[in-house]
Amino acid sequence: MSGSGPHRRAVLASGLSAAALLGLTPRSAAARTVRADSPGQPLAVTTVAGSLEHPWGLAFLPDGSMLVTERPGRLRRIMPDGEVSKPLEGGPRVLARGQGGLLGIALAPDFARNRQIFLSFAEAREGSTNATAVYRGRLSVAGDALEDGRVIWRQQPAFASSNHFGSRIVADRSGHLFVTTGDRFSQMDLSQDPSNTIAKIVRITADGEPALDNPRAAGRSGWAPEVWAIGLRNVQGAALHPESGLLWVSNHGPRGGDGLYAVRPGENYGWPLISWGTHYDGRPVNGGLREREGLVQPLVHWTPSIAPAGLTFYTGDLMPAWKGSAFSGALAGRMLVRIMLDGERVVGQQRLLTDLGHRFRDVQAGPDGALWALTDARDGALLRIAPPEG
Repeated sequence: MSGSGPHRRAVLASGLSAAALLGLTPRSAAARTVRADSPGQPLAVTTVAGSLEHPWGLAFLPDGSMLVTERPGRLRRIMPDGEVSKPLEGGPRVLARGQGGLLGIALAPDFARNRQIFLSFAEAREGSTNATAVYRGRLSVAGDALEDGRVIWRQQPAFASSNHFGSRIVADRSGHLFVTTGDRFSQMDLSQDPSNTIAKIVRITADGEPALDNPRAAGRSGWAPEVWAIGLRNVQGAALHPESGLLWVSNHGPRGGDGLYAVRPGENYGWPLISWGTHYDGRPVNGGLREREGLVQPLVHWTPSIAPAGLTFYTGDLMPAWKGSAFSGALAGRMLVRIMLDGERVVGQQRLLTDLGHRFRDVQAGPDGALWALTDARDGALLRIAPPEG
């Protein structure tokens, strides 16, 4: 597959009206600008690359190109001009079923030296079972293959399920990896058992071993050595706070109760003992209990659900009005959400790009100061979001 260079879609917006752009594809869209009545940050939304099949995760390489995972199991390199590579050789053997496939991606903090890349994915196990796993490989000098790869970590236990794999990977400031896992949909009661890695945040070394300063080492008896925090149903957005270095995540609730959390070691985020949502059939979760002593509340919850996916903090200078905000994609909500912060307190929200109709799977602050986003579709796209030129 190859791209044909960027096609520009420009939107002057705050909230954002772009109905005239609907129905256009990356290969047929003409350059055009739609002006919105609502005030706010002017934006130009550029389709840099299209024809990506359910793209899931995005990482920026030092040379200006990008790596994008596609859920069916392909890893592609996208050049700044929008050219899309053939699938890279190598990589893990991926189970692409339901919500499973090739998912999160992260570069090693010392990528410039070792060219290591980490991928999370759904892996087939014994019989018909499966679970989340993490793979490490080295990007070839030509940038067209992963070399010397191996699976470094596996979620346990495995189940016959096609849902709730997580899974984002974030490297912390010590070089260890946070990995988010889901409750596999049918195993929510295991979320409160810290001896397994179902519905947990785990923290491992670059070799896949438990980090030595995890909660178990600090006296949390009964915790699996790699477990960092428990009770998070299905985290699909994760990023480090740029000032504190603390891991923040966005978590899928059931029917409502999606939440944004600042995650600390050894804490319990409640699922399924408390929830601001209900089960899909309308039944209350644990009798409708929303709060309980010792269980952490979200910084903000989204009810009805927006299905948050992807999370980033904006620290660039290209859009100074947004500096210090967090941004989340939304699948069910079909938008980007700007989350305005005062420290760890959410002081406001702004819903963006609502009229484009996209399911936003990932959003990242790019090294160029723009926001970059992936849209979840059979014909998904990589978008660049920035002020209009001129």
